[in-house]
Amino acid sequence: MQTETHTPTPETPAVTESIITVTEAAAGKIRELLSEEGKTESGLRVFVQGGGCSGFQYGLMIEESGGVGDQLFESNGVRLFVDPVSISYLKGAEVDFVDTITGGGFTIKNPNATSTCGCGSSFSA
Repeated sequence: MQTETHTPTPETPAVTESIITVTEAAAGKIRELLSEEGKTESGLRVFVQGGGCSGFQYGLMIEESGGVGDQLFESNGVRLFVDPVSISYLKGAEVDFVDTITGGGFTIKNPNATSTCGCGSSFSA
């Protein structure tokens, strides 16, 4: 009788202690979006890229399995994928969802940002 062994695939990073927090409001909205897309096993990619008024801007997108070098975190039941460059800018950050009479959206509260612009989606570090 042969026994099969299963090893984790290199494409899926191991879950580590989260450096980013997701509020319950944001987690609920993320789960809702994943459900609408039929991707309940997926997560959210949180990243930083050059641009915006202050030099860097945040990005969020649905991610299925992560990429090379990504770290996988979990907060409030939501999987978060973060690339190696973005990690240093996002340590201690909080992803929230704010719903106001003028509309709703995700916000990132980042203790590493030395300044932000008026739109709230770009920062400098």
